[in-house]
Parts: sequence; structure tokens; C-alpha cells
Amino acid sequence: MNDFIQASNQDGVTSIRFNRPEKKNAITADMYQSLADAIDGANADPDIRCILFLGNNGAFTAGNDIADFAQIAMSGGERTSMAVFEFLQRIIISQKPMVAGVDGMAIGVGTTMLLHCDHVIASQNASFLTPFVDLGLVPEAGSSLLAPRLIGHQRAFSLLAMGEKFTPQMAKDAGLVSLIVSSDDLETTATDAARAIASKPPEAMAITRTLVRGDRSDILSRMHEEAELFGQRLQSDEAKKAFMAFMSR
Repeated sequence: MNDFIQASNQDGVTSIRFNRPEKKNAITADMYQSLADAIDGANADPDIRCILFLGNNGAFTAGNDIADFAQIAMSGGERTSMAVFEFLQRIIISQKPMVAGVDGMAIGVGTTMLLHCDHVIASQNASFLTPFVDLGLVPEAGSSLLAPRLIGHQRAFSLLAMGEKFTPQMAKDAGLVSLIVSSDDLETTATDAARAIASKPPEAMAITRTLVRGDRSDILSRMHEEAELFGQRLQSDEAKKAFMAFMSR
């Protein structure tokens, strides 16, 4: 397990914490692999009945480490080397319920991953932003299919195409967030929710979750389509210029 990703098990819950505070929990390729491994471990353990995602120090995650993307873009690296898509596949097909506690920024994949969570609690200081187009890129995580279904076309366009920042209340009104609490109460509330889910009859919970979520094959297929386009966009002049501008700040 990467030191920047902390995973622990207690009371039937696997807690997965982003732990790179000096970079606002920006996610590297190694961190994505650790996230995927932690989800695999939770799904393989019959004693684990819920997965909880948390950040730290007032940040959920700043999304993908732009330096990683810039390196791939400038070097012409293989698109298949992007470990982000290993993680995204895991959250789409996870057999265990997933809860997220979001305090502070949730940027890029930090927002799109929430579309796959079953219960999302945000603090009053949370913010949600997906600057894909501004970076010359396209959405990922099946969000181009799932977001319009969940929050409607116009809100999805505002979020994914226009890059509009959503406040906690906007996210709650859209259906992306279940509950808003204070920053002081965020982690306790999210942990209590995960434990409550874990305490319920697991077979009934699994069947009910499957009925509620429906078939995920189309979302998985869209994720792969997005991944191919995302990889192509990484090599584009638009993306390279955006990364250079970002790195020069």
C-alpha cells in the first residue's frame, strides 16, 4: 500500500484515505494502483460490508497529479500506462456499498468518482470541480453517461463541459450529495453512515443495491470509450499547452 493512500478495516468498513496533504491529495499513478488494490481487498473480504473514502487537512483530493499527465503528454507515453483507469474500473464494478466524506476540494476524478458512491456526505467547505475541457481533455469514469442521468443534461454540461464549480448546496440540489454537515462533523458522520450500512443484513443490502444501481455494463463501456479519447487528448496540442501553463504557475 502506498503511504499516500491509507487503508484500514474496522467494524465491517474499509476506510480508504487520501493522504498527501502537501499536494492537496493529488493522485499519482502509484496512488491509483493502491486505491485499486484497497478496493479489491475490500471486495474480497466477506467481513467487509462497506467502503469509505476520506481526505484529510480540509481537502478530499485535487484530482490527478497534473505532473503525471504532463509527463505522459510530453513523452508520448503509452495511454495504457495511466493507472487511473484501473481505479475507475474498480469503483464502477465494486460489489460493496461505497460512502464518501468530502471536505474541501474535490477536483476532477475527486468529483466523478462520487457519481459511483452510494452515499456522499459533504462539509460546508466542500467544492466540486471538473476542469477537463480547460485542460484540453474529456470527462472520465463514465461520467459523460452517468452525470446526465443523475443530475440532468444542463447541470451535467455545466459541471463537465463548462467546468463550473458546484457548491455543497448545488451538489445536494443536483443529487450528487446526500447530506451537508460542518467540517468538524464530516468524518464522524461519514464513518457512522458507513458503519450503519455495514451493520445491515449483507445479502439483502447487496440485492437492494444491485436493484437500485441497475446494470453497469453500459457505464463500464462508456468508461473505456472515454479512456481512449482521454488518451488521445493527452497527446493533443491543446492539452500540452494547458499543462505547460498549469506547471508554470
